[in-house]
Amino acid sequence: MGETLERPQRPARHRLDVDAYYKMAEAGILNREERVELIDGEIIDMNPIGSPHAAIVKRLNRLVARAAADGIVLVSVQDPLRLDAYNEPQPDLMLLRPRADDYRASHPSAADVLLLVEISDSSLTYDRGRKLALYAQFGVPEVWIVDLAGAAVEVFRQLKEGAYSSRERRSGGALAPLLVPSVAIDVAALLA
Repeated sequence: MGETLERPQRPARHRLDVDAYYKMAEAGILNREERVELIDGEIIDMNPIGSPHAAIVKRLNRLVARAAADGIVLVSVQDPLRLDAYNEPQPDLMLLRPRADDYRASHPSAADVLLLVEISDSSLTYDRGRKLALYAQFGVPEVWIVDLAGAAVEVFRQLKEGAYSSRERRSGGALAPLLVPSVAIDVAALLA
């Protein structure tokens, strides 16, 4: 037997890019009722939105409405954020740099984000882990994770070598994004 047996290769994941992801939606493989996002080329099922989660999104939207009305920010609620060809999460709320076309030509990128907010109840570990690392990797300047069960807002700032070097947990007081200091919110009122 002079022939060499080939070593079997380990199974490899097939990563989907954003184009394939959208083609799946167009073909009806992913329907509009499914809440999914593309993270590192994988389609991730998102948890259903409960009433407390939805209420915080609405409350945040109301609290930042003045800045949106004044043209300081554009508010994006549960819309896609295009990070690269393999990542398109759908954060709960983003404050974006205003753009004349309101992002009709393309989804916002990390460079467009002034503040990104995730509301977490059952997804807290995932949001603090994989998603937070992803946001840091692509340079989202500030992330707030609203911990519903813990009644607190976790604030992540100061990117350093692809990670947030500043983490603060707040259950009260005024809180404003560094890039939009005029948008201050009362943390206790938000969580009430």
